[in-house]
Order: sequence, then structure tokens, then C-alpha cells
Amino acid sequence: MNSGLIRLRYEGGWLLAFGGPIPLAEYDPALDAYRAPGIRYREIVEELRDRGVEFIDEAFRPLDCLELSSGLRLRDYQVEALEAWRGAGFRGVIVLPTGAGKTVIALKAMEELNVSTLVVVPTLVLVEQWRERIHEAFNVDVGVVAGGRERLMPITVSTYDSASTRAGSLGNRFELLIFDEVHHLPSPTYSRIALQYLSPYRLGLTATPERSDGGHAALLELVGGVVYELGVEDLAGVYLAPYTIETVYLPLTGEERRRYEEEFGKYISLLEERGIRIESGEDYRKLVVRSGVDPEVRRALRARERALRIAYGSEVKLNYLRRLLREHPDENMLIFTRYNDLVYRISREMLIPAITHRTPKAERGEILNGFREGRYLRIVTSRVLEEGVDVPDASIAVIISGTGSSREFIQRLGRILRKRRGKRARLIELVSRGTAEIGMSRRRRG
Repeated sequence: MNSGLIRLRYEGGWLLAFGGPIPLAEYDPALDAYRAPGIRYREIVEELRDRGVEFIDEAFRPLDCLELSSGLRLRDYQVEALEAWRGAGFRGVIVLPTGAGKTVIALKAMEELNVSTLVVVPTLVLVEQWRERIHEAFNVDVGVVAGGRERLMPITVSTYDSASTRAGSLGNRFELLIFDEVHHLPSPTYSRIALQYLSPYRLGLTATPERSDGGHAALLELVGGVVYELGVEDLAGVYLAPYTIETVYLPLTGEERRRYEEEFGKYISLLEERGIRIESGEDYRKLVVRSGVDPEVRRALRARERALRIAYGSEVKLNYLRRLLREHPDENMLIFTRYNDLVYRISREMLIPAITHRTPKAERGEILNGFREGRYLRIVTSRVLEEGVDVPDASIAVIISGTGSSREFIQRLGRILRKRRGKRARLIELVSRGTAEIGMSRRRRG
């Protein structure tokens, strides 16, 4: 093994030390070097310096950043959030509702540190939104690593997919990582970004940090944990619009009730026959896994799905929606459903523009612009407007159907909370009485 002056190098997401041991690393005899994940770079370098160990850093090669300056002003709570992040060593997650200005905080963080920055986002739509906001704030060219494009600049925006795929080659080029919608990060594929990048400074942004797979705890290791958090109720009426949430329980028609009970009964019968108890989301996920090798379980789950589709899209719900449209002819309204087929039915029967994952980019942009300009007053969508899309102001959201996810519910609520003089936002969820949808409504409401 070599001895003497330590040289740090970066290869494929790993920090390598030649010439002697370093903290938090293991010896790799094949390389004759000590090796540690890229995420340990900051801790290792700080400890080497504290110990007075001489080393040559050939690992970190960040892009040079221009002097950043903007006219952005922060609200009181945004100042507090930035101070909390600064106090945590420029690491951590900030949790604020949709519409509360998380992007502005991130821009001020970039301005304060004035270092090379990679902003990581979940979608191509968000890539362009972030690039526009950064250019508007600082009047600088903004790079992109996404959708087959790669143009590195001191400030660059990437999707999680591209940042993960290119982790081994980009991981030593940026000092600050900003993770938008950071709750995506703990997934096995995306966590590679946090683990392999050397970036000493990290900022996560989200409205909903909780993950059902336990990933919330992983954020502490990957980004630095939650350093500041406010909920909708903390900002409503001052920085966000005041709001009400109304749950309307509606009956199924006689024929719908007959079909629902027939299909759901098949599912319940199997649980009873097998002695299976579903008491948590994890129990249900295990049942889904089991369906891959058990045809009877698979048939039962399909029957359950057919039953829920009946509850989600009942005729009484659609008639109630028609009534809401008549009662609020001049208010902007967002209508959310779980399934695309119901989106298209509502669009066709009620002459409302529809947006799903199938909607072409140009058409989606035209619909959102029309909504913003008042040419359209309603949009019906499945799940594509819940996260990471700059949706124009609306005052009413109607949930025809959804999952039991609290994140989904909070994101849908956030779509109508943009403050406007005299505005009072309303979220109306329609739930079929006497069905499993009642339990889903309770779970997403907490």
C-alpha cells in the first residue's frame, strides 16, 4: 500500500484516496486506495483539515460560478427558512405548501452561496420552468441535462432521471444540489444522486415530505433532514388564500350499488376465506405482490378495482359536478379524477378541456395559457397537475376521485391557494356513501 501525501480523486461516484487512509473510507486492495461514497466528501475533507493532514484534492472540480445578484425579496417565513438552512450548515429540507414560494427561497440560497449549482427536478416541464425562473432572477445562461440534451453551465437544471444516470461523471462538478420535490429522492434509483455527488451543500424542497416506504428518514442522510416546516394552516389568510374543505357524501344509484357490492364482495370473500387482514398500506402491498403468483388473489384484486371504479365515477357524482358548474359559472375550477377514462368522459360530456399524461406538450401549454387568460374557466385532469406544474390561479377544486395519499390531497389543495384579494378557496371532495372510498377519504385527510 502507498504511503505519504494523500491524493483525493473522483471516479464513478466514489471518492478515492491514494497514499494513505482517510476517515469514513474502506481500503480497496484492487485499487490500492481507500474508497468512500461521494456524499462523504465534505465530512472527510473537514476532518482531514481539522487533523492537520496534508492532502491534494484532485477530486472536486466544480464549475466556476459568475457573481449572482437579484432583486428578489423574501417574506418573513422565507427568511426564517433560509436562516434555518444556513444554521444547519447549508444542508436540509424546507417544507412549505404549494404556492408558498419555495423556488424563491432556493434562488436566494443560490445567490447567497454563489457557487456552481445543479437543480434536480422530476419532470421536463419543471426543467423549463426552473430555467426560466433562474434566468429571470439572475440574467444568466442556464444549462440543462435532460431529455437528451446536455449543456453544462455553472447553473444547470436536470431531471432526476438524467442526474442519476450521469451521476458518475457529473458528481464532482457542482457545489450546491437543489432537489425540487425532494420526496422523490429516497427511491433506489434517485438516491444515487445524493450518494455519488460530492456536493457539500444540499437543499431539498417539498410540500409533502412523508413517504409510505420509509424514505422520509433517509432524507436525513441524503440531504440533511427537515430544517424548516410550515403547513397550509400556518399561511392561509395571510400569505395564502383562506380556504374551506367540504366532503360531500353521495349515494350510488340502485344499479351501481348492486354492481359495487357484487364486485367488492368477491374481494372480501377471498380475504375471509384466506384469513387475510388488511390493516395498513403495507398489508395491501403484500397482497398485491402475492397476486403475482396467486391467480385467485389476482382475480379478487381486479374485482376490487372494478368496484372502486363504480364508486369513483358514479352518475350522482357527475350530476353533482354539473350542478357546481351551473352554480359557479364565472369561477375558475380544477376537477381532479383518478382515472383518465373519467377525465375524457367529463371533458366530452361537459365540454371541459382535459389534461392527462397523454396530452401533447403544446396542447397542455395552450390549455394552461387559456385558463390563465380566462378563455377557459375549467380544467379536468387526472394526476399530472398535482406536482411540479405552474397551474394558473383557481378558486375551486373538485376531487371526483383520488387515492388515500395525503400528499396527493395536499398538492390538490395547494393548487387553489394562491392569494388574491377577496378570494376564498374551496376544495370539494365527492365521496360515494357506503363504499371503500370513505376510508380513502379519511386517510388522505389524516
